Amino acid sequence: MATLQDIRRRIGSTQNTRKITKAMEMVSAAHLRRAQARIEALRPYAIDMVEMMLDLATYADESGRYALLREHKQEKAAALVVVTGDRGLAGAFNANVIRRAVEVQRALTARGVATRWLVSGKKGVATLRFRGYELEQTWTGNSQRPGYSDAQAIARRVIELYTREDVDKVHLVYNHFRSALEQRVMDVVVLPIRREEVYREGRERGPVTYLYEPGAATIYERLLPAYVEIAVYRALLESSASEQGARMTAMRNASDNAEEMIANLTLAMNRARQASITQEILEVVAGANALS
Repeated sequence: MATLQDIRRRIGSTQNTRKITKAMEMVSAAHLRRAQARIEALRPYAIDMVEMMLDLATYADESGRYALLREHKQEKAAALVVVTGDRGLAGAFNANVIRRAVEVQRALTARGVATRWLVSGKKGVATLRFRGYELEQTWTGNSQRPGYSDAQAIARRVIELYTREDVDKVHLVYNHFRSALEQRVMDVVVLPIRREEVYREGRERGPVTYLYEPGAATIYERLLPAYVEIAVYRALLESSASEQGARMTAMRNASDNAEEMIANLTLAMNRARQASITQEILEVVAGANALS
């Protein structure tokens, strides 16, 4: 049975843990607000780009003219772009993304499709390497505050693989942010770009007629890579917000559990102290009776 000193020591240790989890919850909440603000700032630009893509799609009747629209005849290889975090203590945030990526890889392998791993985030890199997967390229250190240059680096690599026909499809696996309590793992095919997806995304506000100079076809060739960059950038921002939301929720749950443990330990300490006092009274009474 634990002594009073042992119980007090456990209470003190749990109180220190609660201070840490409370602090981490507050830090994650501040980071989450900034991440949400960045997503809201990006959304109008992304919507305008979708509208322009929708208007320009009328010039893409010959999809074979554009490498990023051209679907390869056979699917022999696919690239998996997996977006995870650089840090842990975020509940199942990283594990869910890795689990979905492995499921996609196994499904592709069952169909005879080779996979090439491109991973962002230290947790994903470490876990997949530990499981024995060979990673073709990795990016780390950008999960908390990803920049557009980070998205450009990833997009440039996947575009290069696709245009050289080293891969026939590119999957983007990441956490989509809904709220601090809910993140949904997404598996999005970013290459080849499907024109029906452009129509579907631009349907909310409808197409706008633009005048293009030097020409719509020339701009379309330049806009397609930018469209891929925006898709990757949105994934990085969504993942960043999801990571902070998941960490904030995990730390709040840890703080609640610590408070419950402190309450239970305090109750146990009070009972042990009461039992000790009762035992001392009984010993005094027994001694007095023996003397009389």
